[in-house]
Amino acid sequence: MKIKNNLTRIELAKSLSKKKGIPILLSKKIIDDLIQIIINNVKQENFLLKNIGTFKVLKKKQREGRNPKTGEIHTIYPRKSISFVASKSLTKTLNN
Repeated sequence: MKIKNNLTRIELAKSLSKKKGIPILLSKKIIDDLIQIIINNVKQENFLLKNIGTFKVLKKKQREGRNPKTGEIHTIYPRKSISFVASKSLTKTLNN
């Protein structure tokens, strides 16, 4: 299968289905369940996937923002954001 920069859930399910010889609907269900498990664990704060990396929840504070075109100042409200930090073993694998 050709490697792309962006991968959709369906493409991931098709790849899993082809590689393991399981029906595409089952592989889609597996992918969707895995993504839901990750989302539920990230909601609990930081989430470590051993030998893959860590999803970190970043808490952004309220601040003033500026529209670059008009220069108009507005408030950017507090929010949460997600950061992914790759594990050392994954980084090492990519660099070898």
